[in-house]
Amino acid sequence: MAPPKKFLLRINPELYSELEAWAKAEVRSVNGQIEFLLQRVVIERRGGEVEERVVPPDTGEEDLVLEAADPTPIGGASDELDLSMD
Repeated sequence: MAPPKKFLLRINPELYSELEAWAKAEVRSVNGQIEFLLQRVVIERRGGEVEERVVPPDTGEEDLVLEAADPTPIGGASDELDLSMD
């Protein structure tokens, strides 16, 4: 698996505060929350249904896991996402 892509994100301070509070409530980092939300939107955009399940606490994983009905990986080599805010 390729290492995560790093990029700069400029974001409105009020939106950041909302994301920060939401991430804290779901025991995630802000970065993890943004990635979680983007993955969900991409799955839905592709026409897939998002199935949610909570990972049992004894696994040590705290994030909600998303599973797409379409097994095509998000961010695969052939996928190009335009995340510009035009």
